[in-house]
Amino acid sequence: MRHTPFLAISLSFALSLLSGCGGGGSDTPPAPSPVTGPSCSVAQLEGAMDSTLAQTSSEVDFSFSVERQDGRRYTYNRGGSTLLTSYESASTSKMVSAVIILRLVEKGYLSLTDKPQRYMTTWPITNTDPLFNMTLEQLLSFTSGLTTEPPCQDFGGSSFETCVNSIATTNAGNGMTPGQQFYYASTHLQVAGLMAIKARGVATWQDVFTEFKTQTGLFSTSTYDLPSATNPRLAGGMHWTGEEYMAFLKALKNGSLLNATSMGQLLADHTASVVIAHSPALDGLGEDWHYGLGLWHECQSPTFNCTAGTRVSSPGAYGAYPFWDRSHGYIGIVARQGALGTFPQGSAIERSVRPDVEQWLTCP
Repeated sequence: MRHTPFLAISLSFALSLLSGCGGGGSDTPPAPSPVTGPSCSVAQLEGAMDSTLAQTSSEVDFSFSVERQDGRRYTYNRGGSTLLTSYESASTSKMVSAVIILRLVEKGYLSLTDKPQRYMTTWPITNTDPLFNMTLEQLLSFTSGLTTEPPCQDFGGSSFETCVNSIATTNAGNGMTPGQQFYYASTHLQVAGLMAIKARGVATWQDVFTEFKTQTGLFSTSTYDLPSATNPRLAGGMHWTGEEYMAFLKALKNGSLLNATSMGQLLADHTASVVIAHSPALDGLGEDWHYGLGLWHECQSPTFNCTAGTRVSSPGAYGAYPFWDRSHGYIGIVARQGALGTFPQGSAIERSVRPDVEQWLTCP
C-alpha cells in the first residue's frame, strides 16, 4: 500500500476539495474585527460545532481543532481519537519538509538556485539534458520537470541516496524543461531532501529532522518512518499527532520558524506562469489551485483568480487536512487516518463547521 499518494486519488480527492479565495498575499492579513452584541456567544457557537461534528459522516474516528488569533482553541474528538493520537501523514508532510529545507537556506547551507549536482557526486543527469538545470526552488515548487516515480520510493529496504539517483535516471531524457510545468509528485522532495542532507554534512534525513526538532521544540514524538526510517518519503512519510502539527502551524503563523524572506518564498505563487500539467484539484474538481513551496494555494475557481497566500494547506490522502486561513487569521487541522482516497471525508468535516468557525473567530 502506498502511503503518500495524492496522485492516485485525484478524482475522489477533488470531488470535495472546496475552499474560498480572497485578499491576502505573502504579508499576514489583518485579523478580522471582533463582533459584539447579544447574538454573539462563543459557548453557543462551540455547542453548535459540537452538534454538527457529531453528525458529520466519517468512517473513522477523527479530531478537529482550530485556533484563533487570541489563542482560544476549539477541539472536537470523535470516538477514540484525540490530538495526541499518532496518524500517518500522507501528503501533510510536504509543508513540514519544505519549511525544514527553507530553514537550511536561511542559514546559508543551501540556496534556492542550487542544482542537485552541486552536492551529489553521483547525480546521473548530464549537462546535455534540460533537467540538468533544475533548481532547489523548482524542486520545492514541483516545477523541476520530474514526473515519473520509481518503485524504490515505496521500498523500506532501498537506500535513500540510491533511490534519488533512480529518480534521476528514470526521468532523464523525458523532454521536460525545468520551470515550465507543475507536476504533483513525491519525486521533487526526495531530491531536495538529499540536497539538504549533503549540504548540511550529515548522513541521513533523520539527522536533519532531529536538528530541526532540537532547534524548535516541535514534533518531539513525530517521525519520518515510512516506508522506513532509512528511506523515508519526505512528501508523505511521517507519523505525527494533531497537537504537534497544530504547534507547527502556530509557530509558522507567528513567524518563529522562517524569516520574512523565506516566508515570502514559501507563500509566493510559484506556478503562476507555468503549465499546470498534473494537479489533483484541477483534474478532478475543475478548480485551478496553485502551489507555493510545499503547500497549496486554494482557490474555488476553474481559473486561478485568488490572491496567493490567502488560504494555504497541505492535505493528505487519508483525510488529514492541516490549513492556515490567512484571510481570517486562524489555523486548524482535521486529524484522521481513513482508507487511501478518503480525503473528501476529511475535507467535508472542515467544511461542515466552517460557517460557525468563521463567526467564532470574531466573537469575544
